[in-house]
Amino acid sequence: MLSNSKERQMRNSIKHILLSLGTVSICAGAFTGTASAQNYPERSIKIVVPYPPGGFNDTLARISSDKLSKVWNQTVTVENKPGGNTTIGNNYVAKSPADGYTWLVSPLPFSVLPALYGDKLPYDALKDFQPLIWAGSAQNVLAVRNTLPVRSVKELIEYANKNPGKLNYGSTGSGSSNHLSMELFMSMTGTKMVHIPFKGSAPAVAALIGGDTDVLFDNIPNIISQIKSGSVTPIAVTGSKPSPMLPGIPTVAESGVPGYEVNVWFGIQMPAGTPKAIVDKANRQLAEIYKTEEVTKRFNDQGVEVVASTPEEFKKMIASEAAKWAKVVKDAGIKIE
Repeated sequence: MLSNSKERQMRNSIKHILLSLGTVSICAGAFTGTASAQNYPERSIKIVVPYPPGGFNDTLARISSDKLSKVWNQTVTVENKPGGNTTIGNNYVAKSPADGYTWLVSPLPFSVLPALYGDKLPYDALKDFQPLIWAGSAQNVLAVRNTLPVRSVKELIEYANKNPGKLNYGSTGSGSSNHLSMELFMSMTGTKMVHIPFKGSAPAVAALIGGDTDVLFDNIPNIISQIKSGSVTPIAVTGSKPSPMLPGIPTVAESGVPGYEVNVWFGIQMPAGTPKAIVDKANRQLAEIYKTEEVTKRFNDQGVEVVASTPEEFKKMIASEAAKWAKVVKDAGIKIE
């Protein structure tokens, strides 16, 4: 039998060996992750857009694809996977390997879906994705039909309160950013208007021009030509500051609804578990691309301001937006079947 002192020595030796092996394993893992990032990308990358072709989501993917292909000398493809209110494309990326070769374009509605669908979502929006970069943000504009005797947010609130239930508003569909922009507005002002959803921006804008609806929140680029032609009347924008695309039009917040703000944001994500070194490398490259004069102008031409955040900033923003819209959806009783 071993003496107690020798037994203790043997145990300490075994413990030291195991700790050394663990340290070697950790260092090897870190080295492997760093090495893979240095060589990344070694093959083609796919950017999934959960919408049909067209619109800024598609534009963001194609700008990123074009510029990255040239910088990295690797093929970067864009694949549109619409359907299921974006859940088909989102789920595809969530279930893809976390190796940095499948990306997802994620705009504002991504943070709203958990509140709309709950457990019916086939993925966890806050756990199954790795935020890569918050690319940019746009604003919605609050517009009214020309024949409505309203020319400011204050007048709209007064008119709505004097005519409860008589005003209606259009949207591009239940759960869309313009639908939720109005729900937030009504919640903060105590007004009530009837929701009329349309299948897209074009019919929603046409209904406002034709007088079939009274009020509409819409992305500025979608309605800017009708505003400039005088077909509809803009009364406020939804951001924290006025939009350079609509000089002279105040924000909703400075028009009498303090704290009101809706930014229509656009970003890119990867599957959760993607190595941090790869995420950081891709983030730095995209930020550099978005901040170039050429790309910034292309963003601005579509009413989008460049943000080019860090992954950490984007993650924090998504969580904040999810909490914000969950309250709006709950308070408004919005349900998607």
